Order: sequence, then structure tokens, then C-alpha cells
Amino acid sequence: MADLSKDYESGNGNHANLVPELERIRTAGSISISPELFERLYLTPQNVVKGDLRKTFGNPTPLALIGFLICLTPLSCDLMGWRGGGGSGAAGTASYFFFGGILMLVGGILEFFLGNTFPFVVFGSFGAFWLSYGGTLQPFFNAAGAYAGGDQAAGLSSPGFSNSFAFFLLFIGIMCFIYMIAALRTNIVFFLIFLMLVLTLTLLAGAFWQIGHGNAAYGNTLQIAGGACGFVTCLLGWYIFTSQILLSVDFPFELPIGDLSTVIKGGRDRRSTSKEN
Repeated sequence: MADLSKDYESGNGNHANLVPELERIRTAGSISISPELFERLYLTPQNVVKGDLRKTFGNPTPLALIGFLICLTPLSCDLMGWRGGGGSGAAGTASYFFFGGILMLVGGILEFFLGNTFPFVVFGSFGAFWLSYGGTLQPFFNAAGAYAGGDQAAGLSSPGFSNSFAFFLLFIGIMCFIYMIAALRTNIVFFLIFLMLVLTLTLLAGAFWQIGHGNAAYGNTLQIAGGACGFVTCLLGWYIFTSQILLSVDFPFELPIGDLSTVIKGGRDRRSTSKEN
């Protein structure tokens, strides 16, 4: 680079050839991420932030995804009654704390420091959801036992608990509906994940209400349907998780996730276009 600069300053050689070469060498040490690749890595449209933390630290998105999947996949199988499983998925209580709670909260906090607001909110809220769900099943909190004279096991099947817990699932479903709308700016797979989560949570809320009103057979049917929708959610989640892991090691091929960022333009792009017109 020193030789090229010397030639350029002294007037030797072809300036038209030297200038592009100098620019190429000057920028060789920096890495620019295309908007499409950025969205695939972080599940959010590219935004402008200060600093180079994204070039310094690893991508926390797959960590939060695996925390979510290790919780929901077995729970969905339990809800469908596969291999004799069933009930509220209490066998996975520890995973709700350590995978769903801790990993998703850690992933969300790291997304916060990278300036990725949408994944930060999504992972943080779902981390809190899994901690809340695990805590509800713990006798220490006596969430269900309060409806059955302190008997946690009896409380989980009591009408009062079922009818009350359904509201929690319903509003988590509303939260996922909002995320689903926002995901229209990301990719098809992420959008479908939230769509299936809305169906899953709505069906499960209905199941708890039916059980709470004594319609156990219908409630069980809704629970199985909710588990099936949850399992489809997990299949989509495992797909996008695999896609990100392959990207993390620069695998020779990529799994398509259906970029939507160019289909629905951002508000900034629309405003700049209107100004030009």
C-alpha cells in the first residue's frame, strides 16, 4: 500500500487504476453485512446503532431460540399425549427455568446491547413467560394450591385455577399476535412461528376454560389441538435455528427462510421515497 501511495503522490503510473486499488485496500479490513444477511442472523431488519459490538461479540439469537425449543417441543408432545405423556408438562419444570427462562433472558439482554430491539423484547418476554409457567407449577409459589386449600396438585385441576390461568395464556396470545404483525418485516418462517403460537395459545386458553366449566372431553380435544399447533411451531423453530447455526460456521449452503424485508418497506424507506417524488 505504501508503494502505491508513493507512486500516486509522485505522479507515476495510471491514477485511474491506483485510486480504486487504494480504496480496495483501505476497506479490506472492514466487513459490511448486507440487510438480508443481517436479518437472517438477528431476525430483525437492520437498524443504525453506534459502535462495533456486532463485529466483536457473537450472535446471541440461536442461544435464545434453543432455549425456547427445548421447552416447547417436549411440552407440545405432552399436550398431545404422545408416548403416554400428558397433563401440564410438569416433568419439564426444570427446563422451563434453565432453558426457557435463563437462556432466553440472557439472549434477550445480549440483543439489547447489540441494539436489536425486536429480538430483545421477544426473547425477554418469552424468557419471563417460561419462568412464570415453571413457577406456576412449583409448590413453593402455591399458585394452584391457593384454589384447593393449599394442595398444589389438586389446585392444578380445580375450576378456579383453570378459568384464571386461561386469561394468562390468552394475553400471551395477544402479545404473539402483535409480534406476528411486526414479523412481517422479517421473514416468512418467523412470521409463521408467531402465527402458530397465536393458534397454540388461543386453543390452550380455550382448553383451560372448557375444563374449568366441566367440559373435560372438549377441553382435552382443544389441548391436543393446541399441542399440535405448538409442535408445528417447533418444527419451524428448529428449521430457523438450523439455518442460523449453519450461517454461524459459514456452511457452504444456506436454508432459505423467505425474506420479507423487501416486500413490506420500512417507514424510513417510504418517507425517503415520498420525498424524492
